[in-house]
Amino acid sequence: MKNINKTTLVIALAVAGLLVFEWRPWHNLNKVEAPAPVVAPAPVVAPAPEPQVEAKQDIRAQLSAVTYTTITAEMSARIQRLPYKEGQAFTKGQSLVTFDCSTQQAQLQKTKAVLGMAERNYQTNKRLLELNSVGRIETENSYSEFLKAKAEHQEVLSLISRCTIAAPYSGLVFEQKVRPQQYVQAGQPLMEILDNSSLEVEFIAPSKWSPWLVKGYQFQVQVDETEKSYPAKITRINSKIDAVSQTIKVVAVIDGKFKELSPGMSGVLMISPPEGDK
Repeated sequence: MKNINKTTLVIALAVAGLLVFEWRPWHNLNKVEAPAPVVAPAPVVAPAPEPQVEAKQDIRAQLSAVTYTTITAEMSARIQRLPYKEGQAFTKGQSLVTFDCSTQQAQLQKTKAVLGMAERNYQTNKRLLELNSVGRIETENSYSEFLKAKAEHQEVLSLISRCTIAAPYSGLVFEQKVRPQQYVQAGQPLMEILDNSSLEVEFIAPSKWSPWLVKGYQFQVQVDETEKSYPAKITRINSKIDAVSQTIKVVAVIDGKFKELSPGMSGVLMISPPEGDK
């Protein structure tokens, strides 16, 4: 009986030792657990931007005179009178510049006397030729002298007509380049004049406006100096589009007469496409 219990005890101890060996709890003492894998966060998808409406661009423009010119001297002489100064208005036909033409006036009197003498000589020879009292050659020579004197007289008359420069149209003096008593040469600029009764607006428009921005199209111009709006209409459009900037040059005229407006004023165009083209 003792031998059986002893054998059973030995078997139990062997089984217990085998279980402890298989478990091996000391193996986990120095074991370092691997870190948990890092999971990248899901990318945040930004919401799609809302389509932006293109802001309306302010197109600026400047008022300028439709008709303007430079008055130049047609003769070399001393200026006697300049009745209109810068900014003053004049009407068509009024004298803008008067030259001292005393020398030309003396020449006119001289050629007038020579012309009268040549005409009397020719008329006398013509009468004598009818009476066979003078030769035909002498009569023809007197006629040639008469024509020569007449041409010289007309030449001086033409020169006298240049002593006064009349206004080609009604307007105002924009810039005065000379002063009275100043001696000027032929072709020298004397003054700048313009007709302020008709004003135009020149501006650059996007080329995509070409289908509807045509001659006669009406719009408004907000002028800075007066803080008022004025009607305008297209008068001409450049036929060539700038390929680089995709723009086109357009010219319009102020539709009406407004005394408060003058060349050089600027403003903003209040222009938009027709309803069907927006």
